[in-house]
Amino acid sequence: MSMSTTTPRVLRATGLLAIAGLVATGCAKSKDDSAPKGSPKVTVNLTDDGCKPSPASVPAGPVTFQVKNVSANKVTEAELLSGDTIMGEKENLTPGLSGSFSLTLKGGKYEMYCPNAKTEKSAFTVTGTAAAPSQDPAVKALLTQATTGYQAYVIAEVDKLLPATKTFTDAVRAGDVEKAKASFAQARYYYEEVEPVAESFGDLDPDLDAREDDVTDATKWTGFHRLEKALWQDKSLTGMKPIADKLDADVAKLKTLVATTTYQPAQLANGATGLLDEVAASKVTGEEDRYSHTDLSDFEANVIGAQKAFDLLKPALDKIDASLSSNVSTQFTAVLDALKPYKQGAAYVDYSTVGDDKRRELTQKVDALAEPLSQVAGKVNG
Repeated sequence: MSMSTTTPRVLRATGLLAIAGLVATGCAKSKDDSAPKGSPKVTVNLTDDGCKPSPASVPAGPVTFQVKNVSANKVTEAELLSGDTIMGEKENLTPGLSGSFSLTLKGGKYEMYCPNAKTEKSAFTVTGTAAAPSQDPAVKALLTQATTGYQAYVIAEVDKLLPATKTFTDAVRAGDVEKAKASFAQARYYYEEVEPVAESFGDLDPDLDAREDDVTDATKWTGFHRLEKALWQDKSLTGMKPIADKLDADVAKLKTLVATTTYQPAQLANGATGLLDEVAASKVTGEEDRYSHTDLSDFEANVIGAQKAFDLLKPALDKIDASLSSNVSTQFTAVLDALKPYKQGAAYVDYSTVGDDKRRELTQKVDALAEPLSQVAGKVNG
């Protein structure tokens, strides 16, 4: 989506992404014809050596970045940086997969960043001044409503995240294992709804949400999943008070940052697609909540967050491409309907009880949504 400092991320365990053929490859594909007519397309090929954009310079205005992992085993994402700000990104691309993101860019110096590559950053230049978009004024007004509405939504969800996290961390500090377990999924739900925004703030997402294989020094591992391991695997909260305290501080920092963050229409769509990528890469596989097996709660939160971003764009998209808008709406309903059998009251079943055949069915529903959803950013960009 937007915004802050970024640091190299350790490649997550790619072996988990291929469990029983469950990865939704459609989440990493997007149609080239979704970009605004006449807007430049920039190819970004991921290799272990780097990810140089081609061309390396484009005129100001709408741009679509087409990212493909050609041969990289250590690199799975590309981010466009403006100084310390992440303007847009595509991640979770294992070898052979591709995807895209669209943005409207002002003239200036940028960098394409691919964490873990031999050469992590390559220069990218945007020249001149963007011409005023030739959008229908009614569409433009609807897109403005969408971005302001999304800003309010993110602020509201982070406002809920703060007390929900404190309920969880208070239980951790009190050594109350059962209460901490009971409050874990709810706190994470609010975070997973707005995860692409948190990811844009560099170190903040890894501090909040890193898995054990994301960190090179286990003694510096913090966040939800460090506490998850203590609760479900270690079965001890000894020494976890500093981790709980830091989690509260990091959530408070997130609240401060989102209060002033603004968005482009394409960033709402990019973020929605990113949430579906998260479902495919770590929720369906069971990688995300590997100790608690609360993955389906995170799965739902990712889908709900993506649906909110899309629903805000939908009035404008109805005017731009009514057929695409209708298709995406239908597929969102299908994914949420597919989750219903696994819900028991307010909670979901333990994900370890969901067999590979059922996981494949969920994957197919996510795939069917991800493909049309990936076209939305290009439609609303510029």
